[in-house]
Amino acid sequence: MSVTVEQRTVPRGSDEYLDAAWDLKERIRAEDGLLKQEYGFFSDAYRRATVYVYVSGNDDLVGFAAARRDGYILFLAVDPDHRGEGYGSKLVGDVAEDARSVSCHARTTNENALEFYRHLGFRIERRIDNYYEDGGSAYYLRLGDAEKLSERISQFFRR
Repeated sequence: MSVTVEQRTVPRGSDEYLDAAWDLKERIRAEDGLLKQEYGFFSDAYRRATVYVYVSGNDDLVGFAAARRDGYILFLAVDPDHRGEGYGSKLVGDVAEDARSVSCHARTTNENALEFYRHLGFRIERRIDNYYEDGGSAYYLRLGDAEKLSERISQFFRR
């Protein structure tokens, strides 16, 4: 059965999909031990960001990316039931369309995230020890120059 999924953009300052994004983040935290932010931090960052969402026909959240104006991805999450369907790549592409560069942090132990970002062309710029509240380390990753960014995303989708 095919499900219709639609892309929407939530402007800065809006709470639209905040609760659904929190619920998805918490589900991933419980299942994968990732995305361990507290609600106050998460909701504040969400409201300050532009949030790109994919929602199903019945308005269920499939995935979201919250990004700052400079293209730094604060949060990226895709419902485990929809992983492997290209929504993570589309979300990064949505951020890239509005930014000169795209960057993020990923836990050094999160091999799935690191492989995903490498696959899209991100490169590790540096390691930051004790980055997370729990003492975990992170890599700072960046996806290319402004001029090459759109081309990289376009090439990825042509594959």
